[in-house]
Amino acid sequence: MKKILKRYRAFLVVVAAVLVLTIFNYELGMKALNITAYSLKEMILVIPPIFVLLGLLDIWVPRETMVKYMGEGSGLKGILLSIFIGFAAAGPLYGAFPVAAVFMKKGVKFSNILIFIGAWSTTKIPMFLFEVAALGTQFAVTRLLIDIPGIIIIAVILAKLVSKNEIKKIYQNAENFDH
Repeated sequence: MKKILKRYRAFLVVVAAVLVLTIFNYELGMKALNITAYSLKEMILVIPPIFVLLGLLDIWVPRETMVKYMGEGSGLKGILLSIFIGFAAAGPLYGAFPVAAVFMKKGVKFSNILIFIGAWSTTKIPMFLFEVAALGTQFAVTRLLIDIPGIIIIAVILAKLVSKNEIKKIYQNAENFDH
């Protein structure tokens, strides 16, 4: 019982805070509950398909293939593939992290994982199409052309700043992801 309470203490603290908020300000508490329910519904609709795709990726794509195309020696093709996968992704950013964990299990280079997460967060096709429609092609293309080199530069700098031991710990956590 103590283990369960310790594991979910942050959740329990938030539930208690929302209950206290609702007691003191009913309208604001109900708004918080409605936002939470909406977010939970969105997660329930998004996460299962992502995990199905991850299961297929885990089974269908051998580790050697991932290492070859996105691992330590992948060079430019690893960078481009990371950008393309992030660009083609659909769903909210929290969907990128389980994918990144599977990439780590498959031996993908750390900087390529960072590039993938950056591309998922800023260059997705639906967002690009919305920008073209709402803000114009020139704006959308300019933003994309600025974002892509920025993502690569940030990923390379982060990969160099994070110690090898810390990267090793991150990869070990990814290995334990499904346990």
